[in-house]
Amino acid sequence: MSSGLDAIDVLVVDDDFMVARVHRTFVERIEPFRVVGVASTGEQAVAAVDELRPDLVLLDLYLPDVFGLDVIPRLRTAGHDCDVMVISAAREADTVRGAVRHGVVDYLLKPFEFEDLRSRLQRYAAQRGRLLTTVVHSQADVDRVLAGAGAVPAPAAGALPKGMSVETAELIERTLRGADGTLSATECATLTGISRVSARRYLEYFHGVGSAEVTLRYGVAGRPERRYSWRV
Repeated sequence: MSSGLDAIDVLVVDDDFMVARVHRTFVERIEPFRVVGVASTGEQAVAAVDELRPDLVLLDLYLPDVFGLDVIPRLRTAGHDCDVMVISAAREADTVRGAVRHGVVDYLLKPFEFEDLRSRLQRYAAQRGRLLTTVVHSQADVDRVLAGAGAVPAPAAGALPKGMSVETAELIERTLRGADGTLSATECATLTGISRVSARRYLEYFHGVGSAEVTLRYGVAGRPERRYSWRV
């Protein structure tokens, strides 16, 4: 495994080589992640983990030889403690519950956009960093680590990215919290009186820090519309 808080090594597992190539390209655009290998079957995945010792496995479930979740106990039996993030089109509740029982760190539905994977990998990296650096002196230390497992807390007001204001961030947050359902960037811009570009930037910021969720709405043609909701 990579040491300390340096590069996070990733194994991509997907039976479609074109999809695997896209996932690899996405991952390599996100610091500090690097792809160390690609596998297209469950057997290849187990062998690749043996050889490459990745920190994180991006695991498809519909593999040609085994169901993806069955790979995880084989890795554990072999003594590997790599984390696993499921990336799959499988939407069945039993499958999602099974993934949770197997201890996956996240579950991302296909199809997805780059921003969806980026926010999840950034959240994973932050949580991994906390787990590697936290010294436990009390129950409060344990609680702080576990509380971060689901989402990265939003930075303090002064830690907003350059060019973003606390007032506008609070306005977007109130609008999202008060929305009946989800909002697009255009709808959020109309409700708040700011430009669509600015609304999208703040919405993506909240998504990136884990405060907002994104769903994709598919229309008749063109790219899917990104819709945002405040994470409860």
